[in-house]
Amino acid sequence: MKLFLDTANVDHIREINGWGILAGVTTNPSLVSREGRCMRDCLTEIAGIVSGPISAEALSMDTEGMVREAHELASIAENINIKIPMTSQGLAAVSILAKEGIKTNVTLVFSANQALLAAAAGATFASPFVGRMDDIGNRGMTVVEEIVDIYDLYDIPTQVIAASLRHPMHVTEAALAGAHIATIPYDVMVKMVHHTLTDIGIKRFLEDYEKIKDL
Repeated sequence: MKLFLDTANVDHIREINGWGILAGVTTNPSLVSREGRCMRDCLTEIAGIVSGPISAEALSMDTEGMVREAHELASIAENINIKIPMTSQGLAAVSILAKEGIKTNVTLVFSANQALLAAAAGATFASPFVGRMDDIGNRGMTVVEEIVDIYDLYDIPTQVIAASLRHPMHVTEAALAGAHIATIPYDVMVKMVHHTLTDIGIKRFLEDYEKIKDL
């Protein structure tokens, strides 16, 4: 499973990219807004850091507007794909963009049926929002499992991005569910590195080394 970072903070992107584990980045208008930056400038800088896929969101609600925005966003860098909402207008836009060779990420997916429609339209990625489903009492990871099973059953090339992940256990569950990608908030990515037993082990090794270093 590939690991993406879900952020528009370029300092965080540089840090995680420096670990050598980052395969891509997802953004959205809310994340860019938090950084107080112009969307185009932010995406241009991110594309200069990350060579893998970068998701940028179209904000129009009509098909023509989505396609127009997609052309503008895709012109920023070759590795930018366009996040399109899971609506009928969005599906039409995805179909047009797929024929043009522009990669898309259908976002706000909350069911296997929606993921089937996204794939049929030609989406490169489909993003089920796990945490948001959990918030309303549904088990979001079950939907991820269903989508992965269906895509595998029919050799559908659309990749599943497990999104809206709230804690490290979500990442583990996404991997076990067979998601192709997990897009992870910065704080969750940092938490994944740490374990109490690792910290204890390092402390013990350092203490024992102090006892023998002058022998």
